[in-house]
Amino acid sequence: MTQRPAAPGGGRRGEGTGQGLIYAPWERAFDRIVTPFEDFIHRQTTSGLLLVLAAACALLLANGPLAGLYHQVLELPLGIRLGDWTLEKTLHDWVNDGLMAFFFFVVGMELKREMLVGELAAPRQAMLPIVAAAGGMVAPALVYFWLNPVAPDARGWGIPMATDIAFAVGVLSLLAARVPRALITFLVALAIVDDLGAVLVIALFYSEQITLGWLGGAAAMIALLMLCNFAGVRRPVPYFLLAVLLWLALLNSGVHATLAGVIGGFTVPARPRYDPVAFSTQVRRLMARFDASLRPGEGILVNDELRGVVKALDNGVVAVQAPLQRLEHLWHMPVAFFVIPVFALFNAGIPLDGGTFLTSLVHPVQLGVIAGLVFGKFAGITGASWLALRLGIGALPAGTRFAQIAGVSLLGGIGFTMSIFIAELAFTAEPQLLVMAKTGILSASLISGLAGFACLWWLGATRRTSGGR
Repeated sequence: MTQRPAAPGGGRRGEGTGQGLIYAPWERAFDRIVTPFEDFIHRQTTSGLLLVLAAACALLLANGPLAGLYHQVLELPLGIRLGDWTLEKTLHDWVNDGLMAFFFFVVGMELKREMLVGELAAPRQAMLPIVAAAGGMVAPALVYFWLNPVAPDARGWGIPMATDIAFAVGVLSLLAARVPRALITFLVALAIVDDLGAVLVIALFYSEQITLGWLGGAAAMIALLMLCNFAGVRRPVPYFLLAVLLWLALLNSGVHATLAGVIGGFTVPARPRYDPVAFSTQVRRLMARFDASLRPGEGILVNDELRGVVKALDNGVVAVQAPLQRLEHLWHMPVAFFVIPVFALFNAGIPLDGGTFLTSLVHPVQLGVIAGLVFGKFAGITGASWLALRLGIGALPAGTRFAQIAGVSLLGGIGFTMSIFIAELAFTAEPQLLVMAKTGILSASLISGLAGFACLWWLGATRRTSGGR
């Protein structure tokens, strides 16, 4: 705890202002201002580290003395009963179908924000990551399908299409001193477009037999969500309740239930109640009232006028922020620090038999996943980017070189979270193929991460040596 000189009125003097209570360094709320992008990068980096730890724990549990208990926990049945209605799933399915809906909710809000005000809002600025992401989805799928043209192996063609944003951004953030900031922005935009592509692939190709009645109910819930948006409803509770009903409808319709998260995220309002000018005027008026109500030696606890002003300020701070902005910030931390690591813990636990591991590397499914993520992603992203630049429909991010785009394309082969999710959908009825796919995902992610890091580190070093930066 940091000690401060005593201030008038019995408080302790804060740094800079000479007034205000500061009990510890982490309580300096007004001194720390970060942009939303900086906050996003910090959380993705931390989430990537937690993801590595969770995956390592899953591998240890699945291959150690607790392997039996680990699998028993995965298959533990849990259900909800309301009268005669029952919904029962294993704990593993609740994580994949239920908990991951919150992950897709954040993905939906990120996509909407990027399309409205982010890297995907300006057409020319957005074209390069959009084209690069498209190439980075098509090429890996073709590589996989070339090696696995016959069912059931062929169902895994969507596995190598996805890039894990947390892992990829985490690796690139370690090189922040050697790469331009615009390169990180490019990778984030590419990964977000990649997420959209993965969502569409899940919806169109990895859904079960469609039940039209439930699909009609889902359409009605979507219509109500849109109506709330157009009507100016900004409280989150109606959206949450309708999204839960949408999740139930999609769960029974045959369309994967986690898509309810993406749709819910897209319907969150992006317009605040106050515009910045009105907010500024209101804050100045309230602060004048706050200063006029101050009484020396008296804290806010016993001053009703001060408490009323602070409450009005608090309401104004909420109203000047768009619900999309507030909910994305609110949910990003629990998703990044809890949902994704739990998903990794429940899905990365694959048995590793040293005697058969090398033999399994030549299995078409595992080979297809590795080749798709490592070589397909590199060729697709690099080739599509080169073509976009050649045709003049895109521009390199400020301060970057094309060689660095190629280095980022290697990081695109880190396909952990979404790739495992698609593998679970593709090979639900083929446990042996699922193990092969997951082993390929882990191997390819490791290879791509190390190769991308080494390439971008070397490019940064050569540029410094030549005096480029």
